[in-house]
Amino acid sequence: MLRRSVTILAVGATVVGLAAPGASAEAPADPATRAYEQIAALQQLKKSLTPTERKLDSRLAVELRKRADRVPADALPHLTTGIEVSRSGTTEVEVHADKVGADLLARLRAAGAGIRFPSPAAGTVLVEAPLTALPTIAGWKDVTGVNAKHGAITARQLDPRDPAAPESKQERAARAERAAHAARAVPRAAAAAPAGQGSVVAEGDRTHAADTARTRHRVTGVGVKICALSDGIDSLAASQATGDLPAEVDVLPGQEGSGDEGTAMLEILHDLAPNAELGFATAFTSEASFAQNIRALRFTAHCDIIVDDVVYYHESPFQDGLPAQAVNAVTADGAFYFSSAGNEGNVVDGTSGNWEGDFADSGRGVGKFAGIAHDFDPGPGVQVFNPLSRNSAGRVTTLWWADPLGGSADDYDLYLTDAAGNVTDFSQDTQDGDDDPFEILATGSGANQRLAVVKYAGAARYLQLSVFRGRFADSADGLKGFATPGVTRGHSAAERAFSVAAAPAKDPLPRDLEAGDPPNPAGPYPNVFTRASQPERFTSDGPRRIFFAADGTPLTPGDFSATGGVVRAKPDITAADGVATSVPDFSPFYGTSAAAPHAAAIAALALSGNPGLSDAEIRAALTGTALDLTPSGYDTRTGHGVIRADLLLRNTGATPQPLVRAGTPTVTPATGDGDAYLEPGEQATVALPARNVGDGTATGVNVVVDPDDPRVTVAPRAASYGTIAAGASKSKNYRLTLAAGYPLGRPVTLRVRTTFAGVLSPTTSTVVVPTGQPSATVHDFAYTGPVVPIPDNDPAGATASVDVTGVGYASALTFSIDGTACSTDTGAATVGIDHTFVGDAVGTLTAPDGRTATLFARDGGAGNNLCQVVFDDAATTPFAAVLSSNAPFTGAWKPDEPLSSLRVSPADGTWKFRVVDSANADTGSIRAFSLHLSGFEPA
Repeated sequence: MLRRSVTILAVGATVVGLAAPGASAEAPADPATRAYEQIAALQQLKKSLTPTERKLDSRLAVELRKRADRVPADALPHLTTGIEVSRSGTTEVEVHADKVGADLLARLRAAGAGIRFPSPAAGTVLVEAPLTALPTIAGWKDVTGVNAKHGAITARQLDPRDPAAPESKQERAARAERAAHAARAVPRAAAAAPAGQGSVVAEGDRTHAADTARTRHRVTGVGVKICALSDGIDSLAASQATGDLPAEVDVLPGQEGSGDEGTAMLEILHDLAPNAELGFATAFTSEASFAQNIRALRFTAHCDIIVDDVVYYHESPFQDGLPAQAVNAVTADGAFYFSSAGNEGNVVDGTSGNWEGDFADSGRGVGKFAGIAHDFDPGPGVQVFNPLSRNSAGRVTTLWWADPLGGSADDYDLYLTDAAGNVTDFSQDTQDGDDDPFEILATGSGANQRLAVVKYAGAARYLQLSVFRGRFADSADGLKGFATPGVTRGHSAAERAFSVAAAPAKDPLPRDLEAGDPPNPAGPYPNVFTRASQPERFTSDGPRRIFFAADGTPLTPGDFSATGGVVRAKPDITAADGVATSVPDFSPFYGTSAAAPHAAAIAALALSGNPGLSDAEIRAALTGTALDLTPSGYDTRTGHGVIRADLLLRNTGATPQPLVRAGTPTVTPATGDGDAYLEPGEQATVALPARNVGDGTATGVNVVVDPDDPRVTVAPRAASYGTIAAGASKSKNYRLTLAAGYPLGRPVTLRVRTTFAGVLSPTTSTVVVPTGQPSATVHDFAYTGPVVPIPDNDPAGATASVDVTGVGYASALTFSIDGTACSTDTGAATVGIDHTFVGDAVGTLTAPDGRTATLFARDGGAGNNLCQVVFDDAATTPFAAVLSSNAPFTGAWKPDEPLSSLRVSPADGTWKFRVVDSANADTGSIRAFSLHLSGFEPA
């Protein structure tokens, strides 16, 4: 899968430095000739690929040939592929197949591949496989393609001159532990912030006048659930310890991710909408996983507003791909979606590394094979190279053209050269009818790099060439840097998504984007945004031209040029960045990553004060009340302008809403044998509180209680609680009677429906009433099977089971990871779980009825081994608080999720303990564990 390019230097209308076809390969006289000959050599490689090699992306195919000494080093002396291969010879790839099922996964495992994320719906599997196994995998008939993993980037603005080195998991674990330790050392009383917001409040709360809006309208986010997607939430526990996040954050199981941008985003959401519920899922496993998590946050976690700050390099600018389709699904279901516009620059500020427009035939072919270089010069001159600025080193670069995903028969290629004309990187996949119209490479180091696009075969199409966080700029040798608007793409440009640009809240970004740039703008803090506010110079611009419906159907059949397709006005609005959070390394937090959660939280205030607002109503209010920034009117850099919460809530007519929920009941046995336990044939008084957790007074509060078993009666079934003020609660007594034949020890689950005057009514919940006298006898059930290896970074994990008999319903349950002698030795046979990095592991216990409880989830950092650990709801310290220095992990700990949730059904049956390793390089085995169960005394 390869392509070619032309190397032409243009001065005015004169083309210079182009070698004629057939020129000698010896001692090229100039950079243009050298580039021509090296591209021709790459094209010969492309021509010679086997059918199996054509299923591999071009960089994988060439990397394999290089390792087999089948790439002419003399012809391509500076060529790199950018393929990352581990010390053990593996690399992460995405396998595309006709069907992703158990058979394919088994064959991949047999080929030595570790399964990272299978997506049957998308027809892809993310795996880490031996590089040498890829030809075998690509050769399978049901496999349609294999490509290097498509990466992603968040919209946090880092110093472009000093890109941060990827953080190792050891460094990440140590950072999270330091943050947690520091947070636990801060007394809660020391929090110098309004109640509910924590120790640090983002300046955007003031500049957006969200503080004023909450006070004036008495709305705080009640009744709204906002969920974020980003890299990870490593410091979640630390932020909760300082009150900067609430005690409950709904994290999708196993989707906590790695990193802390998610934590910082959640803090911004909590600062502006302190009583909204929060949720999170990582966006960083794969593009398919990201799309799946968007849907899960809406359809499983029931999020009202979703916000992210991620773009995958493989997201098409011309068609809604997997993440955008997921956004379309959740917004069609009534959710509101906010996304970062990106930090890829804009034409107005001269910071763009984007070019898009129609393919322009330079009239120059390359070598003896078919191929025409694209002409970037819109005037009479011919220029087939677009030069990059010095600070554009190490930047991911993508090329897209207007063909449908999975249906491109037009074959374009992308080449990178240095100032001497050496081809240093390339992307020349084969597009022959069932491929994506996509090429990707990474710029190298040094100055005077340049890019060329070649149409290898097929029709002329509209193109987009983007250097993420780079910049097209004039070169010293006469090339002009050509840039155009429209870098925003992917799900942020989905029709009903809110694409959010950035404006500083307080201090200017403390560094030049590139040497010689004008000063960065400052924000208005402690004042509010006005029409005089200025956007960040790095914020991405629109618009976004779309050529295909999500299913690949052309929107303007036959016209795939600058006159075709439809244009979406993106970005939509502007919000604050450069704000403080309590998260280490995210204070201040710059980038559209910070802007998007500000906008989402402000929308949450509007929805909280006026539940039921439609997408059209929210959109009209947000855009209609936004303060227009320069230039006048809607513009493709700031959209409709910077939003203000006070203006928005005044427009939507926000009013405080009540929200009443059932509380925890108090049970007092009233009849029976005189003991303190409710047993079969007996009656008890249940005091059931109703609490108003909303912003407004609740009137007409009524509660209806229904038991889950016909052998239980509750009287009265319904009761009036009258009026309950905001923050207050009332309690009513109910008479609960068990039939004589009621199962011993079975807890009673009461379904409670609470109604009140307000659009958030009714609420439903379940409360559990314990029954029976607990037995003091403990039954131990130990695992006696073989050692079970835990596969490395594989969602299938390892499972071991224990059969329980003779207990009936359980009055108490603890779970232990056993061991005869505890140590941190690698592969220790005397510990319950040997694992060289416990912070990679997630342990889950499943009861016979299928209910699950997470015992530990990526806790313990780099510490090794669990041995003689007891997970007990009554323990004082959560296992989430362990430090790597505690290894080997021993003693009693509170599990991540309560074990009591597993005692609502009979304990007899098969219990399963599952451990999943969720990161590369470290793993271990399940060796010894036990369940400890107590039943009930006979009535």
